[in-house]
Parts: sequence; structure tokens; C-alpha cells
Amino acid sequence: MVDDVSIAFGGEGVTALIGPNGAGKSTLFGLVGRLVRPDAGRVTVDGTDVAAASSKRLATVLAVLRQDNHVAARLTVHDLVEFGRFPHSRGRLTVADRGHIDRAIAYLDLDAYRHRFLDELSGGQRQRAFIAMVLAQDTRYVLLDEPLNNLDLRHMTEIMRLVRRMADELGKRIVVVLHDINVAATWSDRIVAMRDGRVVADAPSREVMRPEVLEAVYGTPVDVREIDGRPVALYYG
Repeated sequence: MVDDVSIAFGGEGVTALIGPNGAGKSTLFGLVGRLVRPDAGRVTVDGTDVAAASSKRLATVLAVLRQDNHVAARLTVHDLVEFGRFPHSRGRLTVADRGHIDRAIAYLDLDAYRHRFLDELSGGQRQRAFIAMVLAQDTRYVLLDEPLNNLDLRHMTEIMRLVRRMADELGKRIVVVLHDINVAATWSDRIVAMRDGRVVADAPSREVMRPEVLEAVYGTPVDVREIDGRPVALYYG
């Protein structure tokens, strides 16, 4: 749950949402993406009330990739990315829709896998396919819920590099839920840290990477060292 949270996203390219398990990260994510209905308060995206907007209207301004992004049907990469155009085409693809699909597949470097089934891909390739679907949706705002889950170090870096590029090159405003503090500090412009349903810190990434701030978030001592000009958190349990 979240309690008395008032916050605005979208001013920065990449905002990382961090905190311990049960902090309220996924609940806040769900409230913004209309996956969770608030008991009180209001959520707006570009002036649109999330609770009142039609699904079609909301899906043209906000793309959401959930943590449990499994699909029951056996789909190819191309099939999956097509779903990103559904809010615009309602299943009747136009030339413009196909252009968005092709560009998203190329941007995520998936041309070689276009006709491969998702269950034939590695975890990193599959996650890129889901992000390509989100990119094809062509929204300014993007929510990614723990996109690095179950990925190895190489694929984690690959995904975050792509997220960073989407913000810098395409002007996307991305909010990403992350568990790793150092990944958040490396790739995000801003960190929002939560604990017990409240926002504990909200600042540019470097300002959050301080021992006293991280200890307040995680409830355990955290050392922060400067390595190659970047703050790195060290925690020993």
C-alpha cells in the first residue's frame, strides 16, 4: 500500500523507483498505470484523469510493461510487437502502424528474431521484444516494472542501455522499478526511494546515493564509495 504520496513524474528522462520489498513501489506503479484503483486521491497523465479515461485514450499516452509479462499464446516477436499498435489500430494495421512496428523491432536490434517464437529466445532477447512492443505503442510516458528480473549481468546492462537510449534519443519519459541501487544510480536521472508506503527520498540520483539516505530507505548501514567518478553503494547485510 501507499500512504499520503504526492509526486509528479515525467520531468526527467529516466526515473528509478527503488526501495525494499513491501515498500509500495509496485503499488505506486500500479496506481499510475491503472493496474490498481486508488481508495482516495487522483492520478493524472498529461492532464488526463487515469481513473476516468477510456482505455484507448490512456494507452495512447502511457505504455506499461508489467513484471509478469508472460503470454499464454505462442507468439513470434513480430506478433508481440504488433500488440503495441492495438490502441491506435484496434487490430486493423495501417501503413503507419507497420512503420512503427518495423522501427521498434529495428531499434531493439531484433530484426534477426522477428519470426522466432518467444519461447525460443533467451531471457534478454525476450525482454527486448516486450520493450519493443512498448516502443511501438508510441507514447511519451513509459512504465517498466522490474524489467531486469531474472536477467544476468550482461542482459541487465543491455536493457538499461536501451532504456537510457529511448529517453535520450526518442524523448521518452520512463519510470522504472528497480531493486539494484547501483543500477539505478548508473542509468537514471532521478531516484524516488520508498519505504513503508511513503516516499523517503526524491532527488537527482547522485543526491540519493548517500549513506544516511540509503540507510533511511533500507534500514541497514550502507557505505557509498566514489569509483571512477561515480557513487557506488556497498552493503554487507
